[in-house]
Amino acid sequence: MNPFFKKFLVVHGIEYLILDSALTIRKTSEGVNRFSDSPGPIQVNDEVGLAFPELIGVEDLLQEVLEGRQMSFDLKSLSRFTEAGKPVYFDMYVVQDDQVQGQQLIVFLEDVTDRMSLEQRLVQATNETHLLLAALFESKRYIEQILSSMAEALIVTSETGLIKKVNQSTLDLFEYSEAELLGKGISQIVGIHQDLVKDFFLSQIDRDEPGLAPVEIVCHTKTRKKVYVGFSCAVIDVSAADIPDLVYIGRDITDRKRKQQRNLAQSATMRILSESANLVEAVPKLLPALCDSLEWDVGEIWQVQMRDGGGDYLSEVSRESEQQPDCLTCLQLWHRQTPEWDGLHQNRKTQLAEGEGLPGHVWASHEAVWTADLPREAIACPGTEYLVQAGLNTGFAFPIFGDASETEPLVEPSSELLGVIGFYSRDVQTIDEDLMATCSAIASQIGQFIKRKQAEIALQESEERYRDLFENASDLIQSVSIEGRFLYVNRAWKETLGYSEADLERLTVFELLHPQSKPQYQDRFDRIFAGETLDEVTAEFMTKSGQTIFLQGSMNCKYLEGNPVAIRGIFRNITERIRVEKALQKQQKKTENLLLNILPEPIVDRLKLEPNSIAETYANVTVLFADLVGFTEIASELSALEVVELLNLIFSAFDRLTELHQLEKIKTIGDAYMVVAGLPTEREDHAEAIADMALDMQTALSQFNQQSEQSFSIRIGIHSGPVVAGVIGIKKFIYDLWGDTVNIASRMESHSLPGRIQVSETTYYLLREHYELEKRGPIAVKGKGEMNTYFLIGSKSEF
Repeated sequence: MNPFFKKFLVVHGIEYLILDSALTIRKTSEGVNRFSDSPGPIQVNDEVGLAFPELIGVEDLLQEVLEGRQMSFDLKSLSRFTEAGKPVYFDMYVVQDDQVQGQQLIVFLEDVTDRMSLEQRLVQATNETHLLLAALFESKRYIEQILSSMAEALIVTSETGLIKKVNQSTLDLFEYSEAELLGKGISQIVGIHQDLVKDFFLSQIDRDEPGLAPVEIVCHTKTRKKVYVGFSCAVIDVSAADIPDLVYIGRDITDRKRKQQRNLAQSATMRILSESANLVEAVPKLLPALCDSLEWDVGEIWQVQMRDGGGDYLSEVSRESEQQPDCLTCLQLWHRQTPEWDGLHQNRKTQLAEGEGLPGHVWASHEAVWTADLPREAIACPGTEYLVQAGLNTGFAFPIFGDASETEPLVEPSSELLGVIGFYSRDVQTIDEDLMATCSAIASQIGQFIKRKQAEIALQESEERYRDLFENASDLIQSVSIEGRFLYVNRAWKETLGYSEADLERLTVFELLHPQSKPQYQDRFDRIFAGETLDEVTAEFMTKSGQTIFLQGSMNCKYLEGNPVAIRGIFRNITERIRVEKALQKQQKKTENLLLNILPEPIVDRLKLEPNSIAETYANVTVLFADLVGFTEIASELSALEVVELLNLIFSAFDRLTELHQLEKIKTIGDAYMVVAGLPTEREDHAEAIADMALDMQTALSQFNQQSEQSFSIRIGIHSGPVVAGVIGIKKFIYDLWGDTVNIASRMESHSLPGRIQVSETTYYLLREHYELEKRGPIAVKGKGEMNTYFLIGSKSEF
């Protein structure tokens, strides 16, 4: 080699080897050992492949360079490690020795460690930048999906209250479009409560007291519908200028508030009626209590006036039957203390004919009436003009029946109508079936109260009429001694239970009770002896024919000279109601069982509590797809019914295997079957469970073929990884899976072979310890490129 050329190589840090035609080392530079892969120093006459195994297998290329048929041969970015573990990178160039042409090769080794380190750092920095940008984009998309799927309303405002962002739940709740809210003040939604919501939560945040209950306020939708919303608030800093935004989270609590209102109205009605001597005394307390608890602005109560004007149903005992009601007379009108309603008393009518106004409609039809548009109603229904003039929009009136009970509907035309109660509101309110049911119960309470007071008046007039009233009452009335001996029962009691006077002389009340009701009944006896009056007592009695009936009513104690002498009870027969409730419970159980056939039990339980879309991420599951090979051709020769029956037999066998292995069947599509392990309940052996399922599916299909003389084969694909699972839709909803894992599992099936179980490399690593698997090698997978796959043969324990 030229001496000048050697100096050039030394200056530029390049080492070299000289090889003869047999690729044997003839000469080396001093520093060539740091590029060697041999454990010891390079020796002359060594084969070059001992120190540089990269040249093994390329001898033909080196021969071409030696013979001059190729200018050179090079290998880039080869690597070695120093004793300290640091990497050394070098490039290798092989050329012909021009001084000994056709006899020797020169191998140049150039140290490129610094350049490679720089390139790696640049690549790493570029990759990190791309990953960061992708993460930021994904984070933003993820946050947007969370906001759009939130069941609660989300509103972001500036510090001054201007709306900057809303989610879909906000638009749905308040009936606005996004354009109608963005840039507007939050007062458009929360009305006069803007400062209350903001100031309260800012003060709590300043005091650093987390976990406080939300502020519950009344809001109005775009169409003036009233909704109750529980708002919580948080402050977020969004700029270096330290100007915060306010984030409001609103939960629709309308149903809960209305339920509370209905319960409050019923309890208030019961309390007021129990404390009042008659309806005239109760009405001034009853109307304000009902309007306040149910949040109506105006309330009226009307009585049925007799033709001769000499009496009414609400204050006295009803007249003779030939006296027919002629009009409705307003017993009292109540409204909130608002100046615009001061003229209601002057403008209203005090009497209404049948069909006039909402109360007149109720009187005519014996049914409750609801209108959400009083102005329009006033055109077709005279008698409501004074309500429209006061700015009221929604009205609701319901009847008071004299013979109402919890087991009888309140809309029977033959029922004795005693009066009408009406409520009115300036807000637009859609018909509320639960409220109507509550008001029906309230009307039942008032009707029973009226009839009870009528009975008390009659009892005061004559003991005979008192006893006659009991005898003709539809309620079951009894009086027993402190030992339980019967002192008196009315005709309804005897007709319902079937016992004669002779039977009652030798029986006690405890002997007529159902065994499971005796302890509770004895406890109530003891409480009544202690001076307590029980308004709601339920007991199970046995009739003479052996049937069980349920009675509900009130019980109290009669005292003589301070000593208890008898227990009196008034009951009504609620057996039919109990039967209906049990039937409903049974039907509900059937419905729930049907739902469990299409959804996992944990998902069913969640849907009961939050009937919204459900989506969850599961990090480790295994998905199986199976397809019946050749089923389409066989099905074309069968009728539709035969095809369905055939599939049903096969898939029913698969379903039983799913239950056996405690897996979750997702769906069937045509002749394809999809099942997953690891959700909704996570399990570590998800891959093993699916593997056992796949092997059992092959066995089950083989048995089916033998029994039915068919020749089906099954193609199965399996893959493991993360998925998103959830319930989609509001009608005919399904529990389904999404994600790359599902797609790859499907590809494993579609690229598998008939009669084989193909698994991905991911699943292979989960199964290889306990199962026999055969490597298929890389296959081209649509959308994924080449993937290594394996065939599942069986459990190692079987071999």
